[in-house]
Amino acid sequence: MSDLECEIRGRMDALTRRGPYVLLGIGLALSVATAPAFGATETIPVLVVGALALAGWHAHCTDRRWGRPLDDLLGRSYLTTRTAVLFLLTWLNPFFAVSAIIGYLDASLYTGRRGQVAVFAVTALLMAGSQSGGLPPREPAQLIAIVGLFGLNFGLVMFFDRFERRQARLAEERDATIRELERANARLAEAVAENEALQSRLIEGAREAGVHAERERLALEIHDTIAQNLAGIVTQLQAAGETADPRAAERRRARAADLAREALDEARHSVQGLLPCRLDHADLPTALDTLVEDWRTTTGTDARLVVDGEPEPLHRDVEATVLRVAQEALTNVAKHADASRVGVTLSYMGEVLTLDVRDDGAGFTGPRNGTPRPAGAGGLGLPGMGQRAARVAGEVVVESEPGAGTAVCLTVPAVRDA
Repeated sequence: MSDLECEIRGRMDALTRRGPYVLLGIGLALSVATAPAFGATETIPVLVVGALALAGWHAHCTDRRWGRPLDDLLGRSYLTTRTAVLFLLTWLNPFFAVSAIIGYLDASLYTGRRGQVAVFAVTALLMAGSQSGGLPPREPAQLIAIVGLFGLNFGLVMFFDRFERRQARLAEERDATIRELERANARLAEAVAENEALQSRLIEGAREAGVHAERERLALEIHDTIAQNLAGIVTQLQAAGETADPRAAERRRARAADLAREALDEARHSVQGLLPCRLDHADLPTALDTLVEDWRTTTGTDARLVVDGEPEPLHRDVEATVLRVAQEALTNVAKHADASRVGVTLSYMGEVLTLDVRDDGAGFTGPRNGTPRPAGAGGLGLPGMGQRAARVAGEVVVESEPGAGTAVCLTVPAVRDA
C-alpha cells in the first residue's frame, strides 16, 4: 500500500469515527433553530435527547470497534436502532435529515451487503422527504417529488458505493499481486544465492581437479622428458669415462651437456605451466601484453595484443587458464608455424571472455569440427589447451588449413572473483 493510500485510508477512518458527532451536532442545531418555524417547539427536548443518545451510543460502539473486535450483535442493534431514531427525528423535523447522512458513512462497519442496502434506502428516503418539505407527504405533488428524489439519492449512493467497492477490489488485487511479486523476488533471490553457492563449489571442484591434473601433467613430463634426459646424461658420462678416444669422450660430454640444457628447459617450462607468476603483480591484459612482448623479442616474429571491451578482474583460475592457453598457443606457433605475424585478441564480452591467437604460418590439416586432437594423435599442445579450458567450463576451437595459418579461439565464462 502506497503512502497516499495509507493517508486516504487514515482520513476515511477519522471521518467514520468523528463524522457522526459533527453531523448530529449540525442536524440538532438546524432542527432546534427551525422548530419555531414549523410550530413544533415541543419537539426540541425529544430532538436533543435523541441526538445525545445517538452520540453516546456511537461513542460506545466506536470504542469497541477501535479498541477490540466488534461484537456483531451490538453493531447490528446499534445500526438498526440508530436508523429508526433518525427516521423518527427527521419525521419530527426535516432538517434533522442532515444527521441521517451517517448511514452513508459507516453502515459497512456493522452489517453485511444486504443490511447496507437497506440502510442506504432508508437514508435516501429521509433525504428525499427532507428535500421535498418533510415527512409524511401532504399532497400528491409532494409524494411524486419524494419518489423522484428518493430514486436520485438512492441511485447516486449505490453508484458511488459500487465505484468504491470496485476500487477496493482493484486495490486488493494489486496488493495481492505485489505480495506475490515480493514472494517471487524472495524465491528468485534464494535461487540466485543457491546458484552462486553452486558456482563457487563448481569452481572450487574445478580448481581441485586442475591441481590434480596439473600434478599428473608434471609427473608425465618429468617421466617422459626430464627423467629420460637425466638417464641419457648418466649414460653419456659413463661412456665418456670408459672410452679411450679423447675425441669420442668429448663428443659424449658435449651430448651430456646438451641433454642437461634440454632438461633444464623442460623443467622451466613445466614450472611456468604450473604457476603463472605473471599474474602475481599484474592484471590479465598486462600479463598477456608482457607475454606477447617477450615472445616477440625471443622469436623475432611480429606479434601484437589487442584488448576489446572493458577489462575487469576475474576469478584467478579463469585468468590463469587464459594466460596458459595463450602461452601454449604462442609456443606452438614458434615451434611449428614458421609465421611472420601473429595477432592476439582478448575480448571482454559481458558473460564470456574470449582469447584469439591467429598466425599467418604454414598451418596444418585442421582437426575435425574445430576440436583439438586427442593426446595420442601427435602432440600434447592442443589437447592440453582443451583440457585446461574444460576445467573452467570453457572451450577451445582450432581452425587451420595448410598454407592459410592457424586460429586458436578460447571461450571461458567471465566468472568474477569473489
